[in-house]
Amino acid sequence: MKLLLATQNRGKIEEISRMLRHLNIELIKPEEEIEVEESGKSFMENAYLKALAYFKRYGIPTLADDSGLVVPSLEGYPGIYSSRFYSLDWGGKEEVQNSKDQANIKKLLRLLEGSKDRRAYFKAVICLMLSEEFYIFAEGVCHGEIAESPRGSAGFGYDPIFKPLGYEKTIAELPPEEKDDLSHRGKAIRKLSHFIEKCKHSIFYQRAHSN
Repeated sequence: MKLLLATQNRGKIEEISRMLRHLNIELIKPEEEIEVEESGKSFMENAYLKALAYFKRYGIPTLADDSGLVVPSLEGYPGIYSSRFYSLDWGGKEEVQNSKDQANIKKLLRLLEGSKDRRAYFKAVICLMLSEEFYIFAEGVCHGEIAESPRGSAGFGYDPIFKPLGYEKTIAELPPEEKDDLSHRGKAIRKLSHFIEKCKHSIFYQRAHSN
């Protein structure tokens, strides 16, 4: 069985591959990135748009993820704009010096400077598309708060400044297996894994993976 991962993000590919390694599935990385206009107004809509674009291009079952960090005290930003938060006029643009991830973090910390409400949560929505007519979603949420400064070298994105609920360490300070257990993407992938396990022997599923 083959499953295309609709992303060129190395961090996501490593995480998803690690989480699905117990299944008898051949994970395919796309040969080239497809420019997908993320015009949706939610993580679910954008996950669907990504899955559809890659499915149309490669013609095999596709898994797409859309995820981000939500900070209630910042009106829900970065939210669906998490990957390009630095470039938004809202809150003032941040210059990219070393990486986009660092620019996003710098902007977020600047906007939260002096704030006592540092609550935040990561949200991930996974779309598994077996055909243009048959697709499912799985969602995961991880609650926590924003640290005062970046810590840790593991992970990617906002991981160095996000402390999961009940933790003093940031996500970027945790070993991969521990991160998978509590992360938003880990929760969504586990839900998806249960679905795959249950339907692996269905006629439709076998047809969808016959290529």
